[in-house]
Amino acid sequence: MYRKVKWQELTAAQQVGIILMAIVQFALLGAALWDIRHRPAAEINGSKLAWTLLSFINFIGPMAYFLIGRRRPEADL
Repeated sequence: MYRKVKWQELTAAQQVGIILMAIVQFALLGAALWDIRHRPAAEINGSKLAWTLLSFINFIGPMAYFLIGRRRPEADL
């Protein structure tokens, strides 16, 4: 059976890894939310509300927003 591991039982490297992943997650979330808030709706694929809610899905939401949620500027030929 699975036993729940306490924070104190983790190695120092595991604790640092978890903290770094949390920092990356919150940085991605903050950047996505800031961009959604300040970017005009015409420059976002879909609704701002939907992307705001999707941004709270760990790692996947903010990365999806930056990859497919923002409209790319049209290239002048």
